[in-house]
Amino acid sequence: MLGHGGNRVRSIDIVNELGYSKPSVSVAMKNLREKGLIEIDDDGYIRLTDEGQHIAESTYERHMLISDWLIYLGVDKKTAVNDACGMEHSISEQSFAAIKRHIEDWKHEVYKQKA
Repeated sequence: MLGHGGNRVRSIDIVNELGYSKPSVSVAMKNLREKGLIEIDDDGYIRLTDEGQHIAESTYERHMLISDWLIYLGVDKKTAVNDACGMEHSISEQSFAAIKRHIEDWKHEVYKQKA
């Protein structure tokens, strides 16, 4: 993941990693900056604000949980990851919380049975 582990990220890194056009990334960065989710320094490095970091962590949690769940259900990894990318943004908090609770309850039961 870009920026994970303290790596510094610029718009061109996003272009190269995700395959979006430079103009698309530029517009997205402008929108995120206007919403107070990122700051860009004089050298072009992007830093998430506290609010931006919170949203990124929440989205990443959704992505990982949904993609892992789909893989467990038998969906191939590439499809599961692609599907999770769409689902993580469209699913409501209530639905995500219910899915998360169900998976956590299920994992608890599996571990209990193994013990």
